[in-house]
Amino acid sequence: MLSDLRQIPGVALACSVLFLLALPSASDSGWEEFLADVRTEATAAGVSQQTLDAAFGGLEPIARVIELDRHQPESTLTFDEYMASRVPESLIERAGEKYAEHQPLLEAIAAHYDFDAYYIVAIWAVETRFGSYTGGFDVIAALATLAFDGRRSAFFRNELLHALTILDEGHISRTDMTGSWAGAMGQSQFMPSSFNRFAEDWDLDRRRDIWQNQGDVFASIANYLARSGWQRSMPWGAAVALPGGFDLTRDGVEPLETWLSWGVLWQGEGPVLPMDAAASLVLPAGANGPAFLVFDNYRAILKWNRSDYFAMSVTAIADALSR
Repeated sequence: MLSDLRQIPGVALACSVLFLLALPSASDSGWEEFLADVRTEATAAGVSQQTLDAAFGGLEPIARVIELDRHQPESTLTFDEYMASRVPESLIERAGEKYAEHQPLLEAIAAHYDFDAYYIVAIWAVETRFGSYTGGFDVIAALATLAFDGRRSAFFRNELLHALTILDEGHISRTDMTGSWAGAMGQSQFMPSSFNRFAEDWDLDRRRDIWQNQGDVFASIANYLARSGWQRSMPWGAAVALPGGFDLTRDGVEPLETWLSWGVLWQGEGPVLPMDAAASLVLPAGANGPAFLVFDNYRAILKWNRSDYFAMSVTAIADALSR
């Protein structure tokens, strides 16, 4: 009904005004009570008053954050369109340059975490274009705004408390703690809870700096995926051809031998894997698009971002780098 009203001249402006009026503001008594409540919880968790004063002093909600959260655009890109826009040849070429530039560091980190170096660069490329776009929002203000808003308050309140701990431990300064409108931070785009679980201090300077320190960025990416079930030097998967009339509801995890017995064939030379390897079928473009059998490493990437489009973009870059 509201969408219909917006088509009436003069009503669109009124709707916009009502939307803005609905946003929290620093003058709302509820906002100050909310901050006081978070302060109490953070204090109980061990965050210092100095950190809390720096974090909350003059803090105001960000209207743009609420707008972005409530009006996230639905993707209308097909798989082919997504891959063409997110993984252009220019990005793959630049990924190769970045790999060559940082090769000794990348390979040292990969060896330490029993990971594959190509995927560090691939994640770095897809997430932030090698650190060139990390978001310019104040993370504390953005998370506080979303926690106060109420739509997903429990999730974002937890992230806010994690962010306050990061500040208190001195990993980043208050003014430099920037990220996406939803609170994803640094060149690896970690949410604060992921930072506290997976971020690494590669150079042992007692700061886990995923904003500026290349070693910390790479080590954090490797640690996240290594702890998510990664198996080094194993294939993520490969393209397959399905037999005519194949039952596409077979979308669970089955031994590779089972898929092959159902008539699924590798397109070209398939990866060398034991017949009991846990495989699943992925159709990123739907029933009429390409088909892939994928393994544990692909599922590890999905733990980073539960999107087949995202995972396919990462594997495309890593495959190109490995050739």
